[in-house]
Amino acid sequence: MLLVSSTYWAGMPFWFRKTPDHAGVESLALRAHDLRQLRALWWWNTQRPAPRVGVVVMHPRVDFTHHYAIPRLLAAGFGVLAANTRLAGHDAMGEHEEMVLDVAACVRHLLEKRGVEKVVLLGNCGGASLSGYYQAQAVLPPAQRLERSPAGNATHFGGAPMTPAHGVVLVAPHRGQGKVLEAAIDASVVDEGDPFGTDADLDIYDPRNGFAEPPAWSRYDAGFLDRYRTAQRARVQRIDAIARQHLARHAAASAASSSEGFAERSADERRDVLRRRAYEPMMVIHRTMANPAFVDNTIDPSPRDYGSLLSERPDLMNYAALGIARTCTPRAWLSTWSGASSQADLVANAAGFDQPTLLVHAARDREVFPADIAAIDAALAASDKRTVAIEGARHYFEPEAGSREGTVDRLMDVVIPWIEERFA
Repeated sequence: MLLVSSTYWAGMPFWFRKTPDHAGVESLALRAHDLRQLRALWWWNTQRPAPRVGVVVMHPRVDFTHHYAIPRLLAAGFGVLAANTRLAGHDAMGEHEEMVLDVAACVRHLLEKRGVEKVVLLGNCGGASLSGYYQAQAVLPPAQRLERSPAGNATHFGGAPMTPAHGVVLVAPHRGQGKVLEAAIDASVVDEGDPFGTDADLDIYDPRNGFAEPPAWSRYDAGFLDRYRTAQRARVQRIDAIARQHLARHAAASAASSSEGFAERSADERRDVLRRRAYEPMMVIHRTMANPAFVDNTIDPSPRDYGSLLSERPDLMNYAALGIARTCTPRAWLSTWSGASSQADLVANAAGFDQPTLLVHAARDREVFPADIAAIDAALAASDKRTVAIEGARHYFEPEAGSREGTVDRLMDVVIPWIEERFA
């Protein structure tokens, strides 16, 4: 049974739609402030002068090294640093505080090694909330930056070279991975250790609560939705508590192994404590594709298609391994996936910087809804800001299945002039 969306399965929707003309490319290994390494491609137009504007394209977990925006950016004469975070493709350990340092390494590379005069962050999807988090921290004096991650780890922000970008482009942005998950986590799960245990009164995929057989749209009443959203937040908070219990046990083992007299304890006791200190638990988060808006288009109405970005059958994909936040460490849960604890909330961070900002909404998006865009737009503190909706566009501006004609050019017809007017 193929559950992955036809527009997703046909090919990575965030990849080139066409090969860029006159493209030069260099493979790079960049070093972040905490000495971790990340990979990137530096793209430029060999027929144009050395670029004065450098664009950073990055996503927390998706490979954007051949992002669909690159061909048009190169044609305009911009340089593009398309980078992967340190954990791209496998973000079970992905902490946003570490990835902010990866963005910092990219900005620093452009300014110090490539000679660009202006840097623009192009954040698509989760790249938008990551860019917003970086920018909000970079504009602060080092002493005022966040010192700790939600798990209590040092962020290293205060000592890291973090130069603010000159402009920010937010394309099909969501509020943050934690907020996406909070809206999509299945509130009917009754036991985090049981993938099938269900509270039928909170099951959005139960016909008694308004679910219709796909592809017919479902209808939920306001009372049910209020109970469901409350239960979603409560489940996130319960998982937060589980994550913090794991961290507390690790902290206790760390303290015990460093305590006076540890060397005098028996070999068995020392071995047990050291194993517990070394242990890195993986949390399995069951059923993370249960946003009622996937199947009820009267919730935050838009011309979107049925289902989610990943699947036209979210009711079944809800049980599949492919999905958001299905496995993660406690630190990654709190930093990235918890709507209650993550600091990578674009609405919160958008209020923290004043650089020119372009916000672009894909009107047929199945993951980002009009209310999300309205909240981000209202939060943006930039005095120079513009919000544009691209009608007919999906989340990655991807084409219909079997076609190569998407809406990327319509997107870039907005993005390119906006950058040129301000920075070229």
